[in-house]
Amino acid sequence: MARAQVTDLVVVLPGILGSRLADAEGRAVWDLSGPALLRGLRSFGGSVSALRLPKDTGDGDPGDGVVPVGLMPDLHALPGIWHPVDGYTDLLRWLERHFTLSVSDNLLTFPYDWRLSCRNAAERLKGRIDLELERWRASAPERREARVVFLCHGMGGLVARHYAERLGGHEVTRRVITLGTPHRGSLRALADLVDGGGLRDPEPGAFARSLPSLHQLVPDHACMEGPGGLAHVRDLPALPGVDEALLADAARFHADLRGTPPRAELFAIAGAGQPTAVTARYAGDRLTLASEGDGDGTVPLPGGARPENGPAGGRPGGPAAGSWAAYEQHGSLQNNKAVREALRGLLGEEPVLPPGAGQLSDPAARLGVRVPPVLSAGVPYEVTVTAPDDARLMAELRPADGGRPVTRPLRSLGGGRHAAAFPPPEPGAYRLSVGPVTALSLIRRSAL
Repeated sequence: MARAQVTDLVVVLPGILGSRLADAEGRAVWDLSGPALLRGLRSFGGSVSALRLPKDTGDGDPGDGVVPVGLMPDLHALPGIWHPVDGYTDLLRWLERHFTLSVSDNLLTFPYDWRLSCRNAAERLKGRIDLELERWRASAPERREARVVFLCHGMGGLVARHYAERLGGHEVTRRVITLGTPHRGSLRALADLVDGGGLRDPEPGAFARSLPSLHQLVPDHACMEGPGGLAHVRDLPALPGVDEALLADAARFHADLRGTPPRAELFAIAGAGQPTAVTARYAGDRLTLASEGDGDGTVPLPGGARPENGPAGGRPGGPAAGSWAAYEQHGSLQNNKAVREALRGLLGEEPVLPPGAGQLSDPAARLGVRVPPVLSAGVPYEVTVTAPDDARLMAELRPADGGRPVTRPLRSLGGGRHAAAFPPPEPGAYRLSVGPVTALSLIRRSAL
């Protein structure tokens, strides 16, 4: 099949943890993915203190010589910072197969130091775009009017939006496409700040709490349950683990995006159908994710698909020129089949919008999956799925190093709930797939 013509510059931005980092001598300081993930995490705790940021870093650079050197290629995670995310190599290969795009030519990746403020990353993005777009436009006469299309996963969408809306990037941006971007924040980020995602490890916890970026992922709306109703996180000064100055600055960051008249066309794609925390409460020195709603398991659906809670499929120049959702977990959105079908229409100069607003996924793929992102050694791996009672489902647990997979049929528990349990896996990184018995389709990727 012929590749679709793209004359613009396409730039892929990863989410938090999605960029490989190296020190001034070129030695890797964050590059844990795939089969090496577990081995690296065992030793990473001893060096994480060296990556901790000084308290007064703000939007600046800590001067520690750490630089981004590329995107994470495979499954990666850092327990206590963010949940598992599949890498970006497969996405880049898919883009090259289906469009006239080539890595380092008109398909660029923008790795950034995900520890730092989104404003810092956006400033660096501006410098990169200024150079690369001039190069691309000068390479052929038909490219003189080329613009930039940003394809962003997670936090990368906040970086691109700040560049486009606050740094003048709208003048050269055709559109910003976000996948699972926490436009209104994620309670998972707050949980990681308060108690390290439940791990209670002092070193990763202190590291997480030094990051402006992680604070910028905390919800900026009223989501904390209390006697007086819902309150903003910033209105709870006694909440431990949160840097009040960083949190206040994060609120200003989001207010700036909301307060700027939309100038760049935004298309937001989110994950749906997965149990996702929407409110939390703090009591007894413990943060509890109190109530659940729709989302991708990490980012609630309104925050991932409708940046300012605007209507789905809104007018161009409004909260979102288009917004849709696919039944998928946050870490796998970039590799979801339905999402990629939507991207086929969104990467051209004139977007071919998916039919209607709302869901992208085929009904057969509308599964909600609940699994632990991190599992202690010796504990069975339990999977719970929401699907019609008469669905016949199978789960497959596959080692990330290519080892032999294990499959289990899911039994119906009634009320649209299905479950399966795997024997305690050997320590390592795994991918879980859940789908119909007749055609297993990927719905969840996770690390153990």
